[in-house]
Amino acid sequence: MKIWKHAVDLVEKVYKMTENFPDNEKYCLTNQIRKCAVSIPSNISEGAARKSDKEFLNFINIALGSLAELETQYIIAERLKYTEEKTLYEDIEKMKSLIIGLRNYLLNKQK
Repeated sequence: MKIWKHAVDLVEKVYKMTENFPDNEKYCLTNQIRKCAVSIPSNISEGAARKSDKEFLNFINIALGSLAELETQYIIAERLKYTEEKTLYEDIEKMKSLIIGLRNYLLNKQK
C-alpha cells in the first residue's frame, strides 16, 4: 500500500531527526514525537487487516489524529530550535493528503 510505505518513510525521517534532540528530551518530546509517528503506519496496517471498511475507517481516523499530533510536536521542536529539518513539514502535508484521500474513498464507498 502506497500510503503505508509513505508513513513508514515518515517514521524513519522522524527517528533520524530526533537523534539530535537534547538528552533531557529523551523521555519527553523525543519519545512522544516518535510514538505518534509510529502510530500512523501501525493504524493504517491494523485497519487494512480488519474485516470491514467501517473498521478500517476508524483506524484511518486514528492515524489522522496521530499525524496532527506529529505536526504539532514538530512545530514545537522547530520553535525550540531542536531541529532545522525543513522537509518534514512537506512530508506531513503529503501524508495528510493521502490519509484524507483514503478516508474520503472509504466514506464514499459506504454510501
